[in-house]
Amino acid sequence: MSTLLAVVIPLLFSPLVWSGYLEYDQNVLVPADWTRVGRVKPTEKLELTFAITQQNVDVLEETLRVVSDPDSPQYGKYLQLEEVASLVRPSDASQKAVRDWLQSHGVTNCSTVHTQDFLQCNLTAEVAEVLLPGSKFQRYLRDGHPIVRSSAPYSVPDDVAQHLDFVGGLHRFPPRGHKASKEMRRSDNTFHLGVTPAVLRARYNMTAADVGSAQNNSQAVAQFLEQYYSPADLAEFMSLYGGSFQHLSKVDRVVGTQGTGKAGLEASLDVEYIMSTGASIPTWVFTNPGRHESQEPFLRWVVLLSNISDLPWVHTISYGDDEDSLSTAYMQRINTEFMKAGVRGLSLLFASGDSGAGCWHMTKEQNSFRPSFPASSPYVTTVGGTSFKNPFKVTYEVTDYISGGGFSNVFKMPDYQASAVAGYLKTVAATLPPKSYFNVSGRAYPDMAALSDNYWVVVNRVPIPWVSGTSASTPVVGGMFSLINDKRLMKGLPVLGFLNPRLYKLKGQALFDVTEGCHLACLDEQVQGQGFCSAPAWDPVTGWGTPNYPELLTALLTS
Repeated sequence: MSTLLAVVIPLLFSPLVWSGYLEYDQNVLVPADWTRVGRVKPTEKLELTFAITQQNVDVLEETLRVVSDPDSPQYGKYLQLEEVASLVRPSDASQKAVRDWLQSHGVTNCSTVHTQDFLQCNLTAEVAEVLLPGSKFQRYLRDGHPIVRSSAPYSVPDDVAQHLDFVGGLHRFPPRGHKASKEMRRSDNTFHLGVTPAVLRARYNMTAADVGSAQNNSQAVAQFLEQYYSPADLAEFMSLYGGSFQHLSKVDRVVGTQGTGKAGLEASLDVEYIMSTGASIPTWVFTNPGRHESQEPFLRWVVLLSNISDLPWVHTISYGDDEDSLSTAYMQRINTEFMKAGVRGLSLLFASGDSGAGCWHMTKEQNSFRPSFPASSPYVTTVGGTSFKNPFKVTYEVTDYISGGGFSNVFKMPDYQASAVAGYLKTVAATLPPKSYFNVSGRAYPDMAALSDNYWVVVNRVPIPWVSGTSASTPVVGGMFSLINDKRLMKGLPVLGFLNPRLYKLKGQALFDVTEGCHLACLDEQVQGQGFCSAPAWDPVTGWGTPNYPELLTALLTS
């Protein structure tokens, strides 16, 4: 899990003044780890994504609420992709306005998706800069990987702006992938045997019999940033660590194209652990090697969800950006895409991040905590991280100090968590960070947690110890929900879908409460490096706690 390294400052444009600027608040500063190579040639081909304004988003949100609320008679009555398309498909007027505008500039090489709310178009840089006034396409380089982005804000004609949410492929530099382990950076030399599938099963009370068997069940991980897994590494990992339970040693389906070269640490971690926790459940890997330098890999995955009728039920994603580095229009539209997934019965789990509460240096005198998106989305389940209290034993868990968490500065607190968050704020009122550091009325995260410290991962045929991060805890939790879906399907029950409304109604039942430890934040006089601390019941470091699998299965195996 990662964030941009540069200090990012949103453009403080007024939307009333900049009416043709769809993403008037999008940060366009270049992150410090990207080097500008130069302007792209006018004839260079780009691929841009046009997000056409959808209809009935309010109806979509209400539909998600009723199909996800276990007390609703509509619970579990999910929609098919065609039904979602009928609901949100852009109006004929919007589709015509966008297509006519593109065609008037000679842009005709476009493809759409089943829901008809995205257009992906190929065009030259010269045409793109005329089509989107203000844009200036440059090539940037990081670690040998090139990318094309605009170094300035773009605009569209006023008569088109009302029909578009944003244009993808101009901004949003990919954040860095998984970093080196924490344990290797610590000053002590404490020996640690490390977390393996057997350790996870022991801690979360899973037996060798807890494996999948339903015919119509599957799970998925999504990889970006030139990350891909190695089938040989997966087979080696399962031969080393999968001996005590029935499992699969091959991925069922790869969507996209695997890259070349060495396998990625994060991709290997995600695949190996979702397949060992969600054992014997067919697994998909969504991968994006960045065939087009102008693509936004995360956006490309989001678009794919609107174009595949039968998808895995559980998706885990170890990816995030700082909220303040993204435009509000972009985040709101991505939220709508999450709602589209939820009404289809999909469970989306995102890592909470590995920077604690984060720190945004707003001015020379003022700091603020720094929420991460999509972790801060109200429509996904966000997973934080824990460590064993005793690193030598399978003991109770405490907060992993890197575990991301906090309060969104963009999205209001959803009703499903209002009571839980109010309870936390009241319990720890005397020790809360200053209110200027966080938005007390924002969507609070994470929702739950799992071990995120000192994992063993096989990468390039070598077992690697001490790998840490919420990139580990997220697929572990995802695999458990896949197993619960499996049992529900065997009983003829609908899959769990969007998890949060039901999770918060459990009020911590079937979860190990985490009540010790705090996470990192700004290193300044006000908070002195400490963000939020765990507490009884829900908290913005570990959510409701970590899973006690058999009890969670029992609690969620009712209609």
